[in-house]
Amino acid sequence: MNALRKAIDTVLSAACAIVFAIMVVVGTYQVVARYVFNSPSTVSEELLTYSFTWMALFASALVFGKRDHMRMGFIADKLTGTPKLILEVIIELLVMGLAISVMLYGGISIVQLTMTQASASLGIPMGIIYMVIPISGALIVIYGIMNIIDLCRGVKHEQREVKE
Repeated sequence: MNALRKAIDTVLSAACAIVFAIMVVVGTYQVVARYVFNSPSTVSEELLTYSFTWMALFASALVFGKRDHMRMGFIADKLTGTPKLILEVIIELLVMGLAISVMLYGGISIVQLTMTQASASLGIPMGIIYMVIPISGALIVIYGIMNIIDLCRGVKHEQREVKE
């Protein structure tokens, strides 16, 4: 299971880095085209918007998988032992439920609905752009399952980092 987690982490980290690098290049091009050549590019603006969305959703799945997401720990930090384990498992299940209902089910629905609609400047189907929603939802569910297994085994995040 650690090999699967490490593989997904590596792929997501690489995807975020590549998308960010593309954003830097396209953003630089957009600034130069607008202010040096006085010819703004609508394609680069749209590409930046969609690539930022892809990067943000992939990064959110990665952060969820590492259990480094922001949380309010005023209740969880006061608990120890079995009550803390139960609370952490419930939290993972709630997030997985949200990812399944909104990101997977809703994401697949929006992809199907918008596959015939083309984006304004790029001319690609909007369904392809929205495809990131069910993909990141599936990754969050996979990470959630692995997190619950780690919680039940008593493997903490720090121990998982040392093993890798």
